[in-house]
Amino acid sequence: MTTKTLLITGAAGGIGRATVNLFTEKGWRVIGVDKNEFGNDFPKNGLFIQSDISRPQDMEFIFEQVNKFTISLEALVNNAALQIAKPLIETTVEEWDAVMTANLRSVFLAVKLAHPLFRSNKRGAIVNVSSVHAVQTSTNIAAYAASKGGLLALTRAMAIEFAPDNIRVNAILPGAVDTPMLRDGLNRGHVGSGDMQERLDNLAKKTVSGKVGTPEEIAQAIHFLTDHEQSSFMTGQAMIVDGGATARLSTE
Repeated sequence: MTTKTLLITGAAGGIGRATVNLFTEKGWRVIGVDKNEFGNDFPKNGLFIQSDISRPQDMEFIFEQVNKFTISLEALVNNAALQIAKPLIETTVEEWDAVMTANLRSVFLAVKLAHPLFRSNKRGAIVNVSSVHAVQTSTNIAAYAASKGGLLALTRAMAIEFAPDNIRVNAILPGAVDTPMLRDGLNRGHVGSGDMQERLDNLAKKTVSGKVGTPEEIAQAIHFLTDHEQSSFMTGQAMIVDGGATARLSTE
């Protein structure tokens, strides 16, 4: 059986690292991209590229390396993201643009550059990692929420355009998942001002399931969306994985 190849951005973060590990366990070759180092434990049969997806010239460099490594792609996971947590009126133009560039423009560029590799494979799956902030949000995170909402619209548009090429495009919307980004965001004070564990516990109480998610749980959902047997009839959809947080009325 032919080995399938995955390209994932934000590979060194919480969800990214868990996704790299899961797909490797399932026999995929993984190409990981991150502006931060991954460490020495990146899969030996894969390729790690340290580069910044927010810069167009870096995206060109990334895909030069990808095209040397493989002639086709089975899946692309647009996972890298930047979050700036501050009041909207205090957000600078430079900060707003940085979020949009990292979270939205990078996906546009990655998909354009990956498209020939999908066509070589004669099918493919793209998973855009959005956020529950695209559908329900909170204070002091407007730029991030706007970028993730835009990613949902882009997902639908790509699904329509790429259907003739047998490329499915879906989005996953993680809720509270224990990652470095989440922990940084908890400094906004919306779940209390105790130590980090107290804040995580307070956040868990806001979900129906009573817990904060793990990166491994999101990785499993990403795998489902890339698998052409399990999710073959899904495209243009937004799958929320949030422990039921968005199911409960805020007035309760």
